[in-house]
Amino acid sequence: MIAAGGTGGHLYPGVALAREFERQMPGSEAMFVGTTRGLETKVVPKEGFELITIAARGVMGKGVGGALQGLAVVPLGVAQCLAVCRKRRPDLAIGVGGYTSPPLILAAFLLGIKRVIVEPNVHPGVANRALAPISHLVFVSFADAVPYFGSDKTRIVGTPIRREFLQAQSVYPAMNGPTLLVLGGSQGARSINRAMVVALPALIAAHPGLRVIHQTGERDYEDVASAYRSYRIADAPAQIEAVPFLYDMPRAFREADLIVSRSGATTVAEITACGKPAVLIPFPHAIHGHQERNARVLERAGAAQVIVDARLSDAVLAGAISALLTRPDHLREMARCSRSLGQADAADAIVSECRALVTG
Repeated sequence: MIAAGGTGGHLYPGVALAREFERQMPGSEAMFVGTTRGLETKVVPKEGFELITIAARGVMGKGVGGALQGLAVVPLGVAQCLAVCRKRRPDLAIGVGGYTSPPLILAAFLLGIKRVIVEPNVHPGVANRALAPISHLVFVSFADAVPYFGSDKTRIVGTPIRREFLQAQSVYPAMNGPTLLVLGGSQGARSINRAMVVALPALIAAHPGLRVIHQTGERDYEDVASAYRSYRIADAPAQIEAVPFLYDMPRAFREADLIVSRSGATTVAEITACGKPAVLIPFPHAIHGHQERNARVLERAGAAQVIVDARLSDAVLAGAISALLTRPDHLREMARCSRSLGQADAADAIVSECRALVTG
């Protein structure tokens, strides 16, 4: 039973683990715990897994009133998870951070079910830090996260990603011109969307064969798509692909020669596993600034260029993209550096340890 919901950064590592359990243990069953409001309502059924919804709300970054509301529903969420666990009798509970993890892990603790947590970020979230003392194992992506949990139960394995990403090797440039993939996380990023919309004409003029795949998020999709249509690009249907959400993200990664993105832990793990060069624009309001910490790891390794959100503009973005696209040798070197950071076997390692934990 996997608690992973709210955003793609929490959800897709859980999907990767569920797939790896299926691969290593044919006939095993994975189910997800989430809410009726998160991305999981669309993604989990599409991935072929069962979704069990509970009452849960975010606490961090919600202000005093929002935090109190979030804490107030925890007992109800725990009670719901207790009922589900008594009925379904899972062998293992996995929390991937976020507000759905505490109810499941607490219920598993009360029922004596084996439990582990997965922490993808350099700076661990509050939920995972609170749950670590009652968890059997903690899987982290960065060595810097170990002191928050203690080394006796912590394993440094990387962030689990879906195996489909491992086919997305870096190749630059494509025969018909480079492909730019623009992401703002599963919910989109308004500052990136606005800058990209204004920057596009200059980019197309400088790179006539440029193809763009742009995940806008639901909120900004109509505005972005309308703006792109207004440019009347001759081959727009083939050249510009704007969508609210990319369900087949591995396909987009396979086609991308350069990625412009936020720097959530899961996205960073996917970028490095695929060996892709990137322009990273960290979400400025991420708790503890973890997105910028993630991005700086890639920047120091030579795999990415970082633009802080406060400095982002159409001119800055277009300049950074053009400067990289005109230097294919540099892009190849960035791709090599990116690949050197990738940890493609994280899901395999986590599932192997979980199997050993469950079987004793």
